[in-house]
Amino acid sequence: MNPPPYTVRIAEHPADREACFAVRKEVFVAEQGVPEEIEYDAHDAGAVHVLAVREDGVPLGAGRLLHGEAVAAVTGGDPSVGSLGRLAVTRAARGLGVGAALVRAIEEAARARGLAAVDLHAQTHALGFYERLGYAAYGPEYLEAGIPHRAMRRVL
Repeated sequence: MNPPPYTVRIAEHPADREACFAVRKEVFVAEQGVPEEIEYDAHDAGAVHVLAVREDGVPLGAGRLLHGEAVAAVTGGDPSVGSLGRLAVTRAARGLGVGAALVRAIEEAARARGLAAVDLHAQTHALGFYERLGYAAYGPEYLEAGIPHRAMRRVL
């Protein structure tokens, strides 16, 4: 079996973080119409960002993990639960397994920080994707940035 034509890594360098933000802008702002002023928030500074890149360095996807104090408002204050968010895969990279690889990298980052579970806010069209990765939906459907979502959780 051939290795995937991309790698996933923690975005520790400023250029990697900028690549994460560029992917998010392409997917959420340009493609889905999310207002740019709500796409980026104060949580970005303390989040763990992950980046998928092609072998030639072209960014394919990004996501982030909120943990500690930054996640209190998102998970109701449970310090053992992280929040996976801003998962975005460029149109050209969809179907290559990039999204699943990003989710697994975020889960690994959560485990490394001693977290017991990961929550996320899934766009309703993506529920099946997250269910296949072991997440279970809970609570009612709601709108976030004008897009229907459901809360989901996976115990690690």
